[in-house]
Amino acid sequence: MSTKPLIRLMFLGTMLCMSLFALGQPPTGPFVISPQVHADKKVTFSYLAPDAKEVKLSGQFLKAAVSMTKGASGIWSVTVGPVKPDIYPYSFIVDGVNVMDPANAEFFPNERFKGSLVDIPGDKPLIHAVTDVPHGTVSYQSYPSIEGSTGSMVVYTPPGYEKDAAKKYPVFYLISGTTDTEETFFKVGRINFILDNLIAAGKAKPMIVVMPYGNPAARIAEQKGLPKPSDLISREGADAVNRSKMFETDLMTKLIPFVEKNYRTISNRDARAVGGFSRGGGQTLRAGFANMDQFAWICCYSAYLSTPEMESSYRNVYENPDKTNKDLKLLWVSVGNEDFLYNQTVEFLDFLKAKRVNYKSLITGGGHTWMNVKSYFAETAQLLFK
Repeated sequence: MSTKPLIRLMFLGTMLCMSLFALGQPPTGPFVISPQVHADKKVTFSYLAPDAKEVKLSGQFLKAAVSMTKGASGIWSVTVGPVKPDIYPYSFIVDGVNVMDPANAEFFPNERFKGSLVDIPGDKPLIHAVTDVPHGTVSYQSYPSIEGSTGSMVVYTPPGYEKDAAKKYPVFYLISGTTDTEETFFKVGRINFILDNLIAAGKAKPMIVVMPYGNPAARIAEQKGLPKPSDLISREGADAVNRSKMFETDLMTKLIPFVEKNYRTISNRDARAVGGFSRGGGQTLRAGFANMDQFAWICCYSAYLSTPEMESSYRNVYENPDKTNKDLKLLWVSVGNEDFLYNQTVEFLDFLKAKRVNYKSLITGGGHTWMNVKSYFAETAQLLFK
């Protein structure tokens, strides 16, 4: 048999497979690189949308969304800045719809919106920068939670944790904001790199950081196939308190016992801290004040408790301030002066001051942002467990 017909059949078969493969692929277009951070701290953002009528750039480094210009190839682009070095969330508004940057793998984990992230490096490494120091390990973990559900968390173990099987560490339980996930302190807050740098510089004690998902009501509903409960509108009131209590129950009866069974922890109150941002800050204060026999360190970022709630639920904190001041090695409250919770947080600080409860505070510029949270975390990490 001649080999020529066989070769032709193989060629036709190959072409047919390639055609079928091509039919199964998404449409292609010009290659897009976005974002591009320039040496002068200006940043170029690009988005491929040949059929769009309008594309804008929205980001926390902007006062308002800016219009992008469409090029001949259908790529919309704009250059902004210079931008102050930091990590910022951003998105594109395409004909009125917010979308992530498909050219960028770095994203902001959140249940309500999905933003992308741009990292503007400083002339000198910022506190969250990846530097040539020993690095800890970040891992994802599940645990048996309340109401038969399965909880989730991200865990940071410090450099050297795997090498010395006898050494035990203090633990910082760190709770993220209202619609954030267990990944947000890791992917946006970069707390692993912050701690790596602080530990290497001798400014922070090596510690384990446990970052749980802070909304067990939503997780339980999802795992039972029920509708997800609506997001909390107010940080006060019965619904907020009840959901916070649900998290506190999970934290105290499920999460902490699991961590102390599966990680090498120093299991006493002096080696146990709790902290959080926004909703997580409220959960921090409630869990910390209700369990002062379990926590000696409380770190609240951009959150507060109202005077009526303090008077109805946490009289133990202020009726004997000398005992509280002795028991708490740190009560930290921080907020930005442009934060929408600024006034309520200042009222909470005034309440503590009037009751002679000692605290440390940091009032910064800026708003309710993760740029501020990184700063608050870096400051408190240097105070814990010393």
